[in-house]
Amino acid sequence: MARQLRAEQTRATIIRAAADLFDRNGYESTSLSDIVEHAHVTKGALYFHFAAKEDLAQAILELQSQASRRVAGEIDDRGYASLEALMRLTFGMVRLSVEGPVARAGLRLATGGVAVRPPVPHPFTEWLELMSRRLVGAVRESDIHPDVDVDAVAHSLVCFFVGTRVVGRSREPGTRLPRRLAEMWHVLIRGLVPVPRRPRYLSLAARLEREVMAAAV
Repeated sequence: MARQLRAEQTRATIIRAAADLFDRNGYESTSLSDIVEHAHVTKGALYFHFAAKEDLAQAILELQSQASRRVAGEIDDRGYASLEALMRLTFGMVRLSVEGPVARAGLRLATGGVAVRPPVPHPFTEWLELMSRRLVGAVRESDIHPDVDVDAVAHSLVCFFVGTRVVGRSREPGTRLPRRLAEMWHVLIRGLVPVPRRPRYLSLAARLEREVMAAAV
């Protein structure tokens, strides 16, 4: 049991080290030797868990997918209105990025053309599905204008969400990301939400930003 626990801890250490380097330097610019050095493990330990760099990338993408689904499930269990659930989902994903390198590396891998092997879905496909379902609910609950094209809004939302993170990564500290996400939602709310319901969601965006910032301190 102790040996298994050590193996699991070593595997987690290697994944975290790889994620940190993939996030900072990119997939192509990171070698297995770099990961070994950064993780403070032997090459034998790395090869025991991962036969190739591609396997490490796949493990990171799988962990990112699991985390996204976990956040979505926790939000669904609390019974929020669909639009609030959608907003909380995006801030939850941003919180993952602020807290650790796996979510950040997953995004960089996804935008860098690294292949995602089944059964793990591509992050953008997964986020599109998660967001579309909540947008449909928000239309049904009259929190979004009834005549919107849900597919177009979902696609645009994923693009805005990914773009905000990609641009922010290269221009400012990661701790600024919750503010940028709140700004994104302020723009979207004014275009999607009927006037009488806007104050609730504009206030929610500001509150969620504060919560993520407080958790990051």
